[in-house]
Amino acid sequence: MPRAFELDLLFNQDLYQAVVLDKLQNARESVWIATANVKAMFVEQGGAFVSVVEVFSQLAKKGVELKLLHAELPSRPFRAAFDKKKALVAGGLELKICPRVHLKAVLIDGAWLYLGSANLTGAGLGAKAATRRNFEVGLVTEDFELIDRVTAQLEAIWSGAECRTCALRSMCPDPIGPAAKRPTRRGRGSEGVQLGRSRRIRLPGR
Repeated sequence: MPRAFELDLLFNQDLYQAVVLDKLQNARESVWIATANVKAMFVEQGGAFVSVVEVFSQLAKKGVELKLLHAELPSRPFRAAFDKKKALVAGGLELKICPRVHLKAVLIDGAWLYLGSANLTGAGLGAKAATRRNFEVGLVTEDFELIDRVTAQLEAIWSGAECRTCALRSMCPDPIGPAAKRPTRRGRGSEGVQLGRSRRIRLPGR
């Protein structure tokens, strides 16, 4: 049955304040981000501006679990900054790529959720001048049912459960698990995928 959810509607600069400054930088247990595009966006911190990669590095050192689900190869500045952070390269920041990902979500500590139009870019969720940033809109909530439903979608993509029958598998640089086999004459299918495998993005020249 349909039911009401408690949501806050935010726009533009307010999204940066709520998602990045108030929540992301202060995460205590986990951060899960889904985004189409990934750039080394800048974030205010201690009176200066640092790359979001530096924010991830600080969180990883505190033991915060970090997952980044994205559709395209991260920008060169992001990859360069990432490569300099040994803790992130060693698994402190897990990355998985899926060309079909177009949802934008930030889940903090499994208890606070952003859903909206903004990507993990300077003009989206980053520190950008009000007259230069994208026009964005987003919803934030602490509703547990809504968080559970979005988490289930993210888990399905992250685990590879969606990879098995994906029609765009040939375009994917890193599919998880085997493709579904065509039914035999006796109607037997495949044995399924291996869930929970850790994947990291394969960068050029690696």
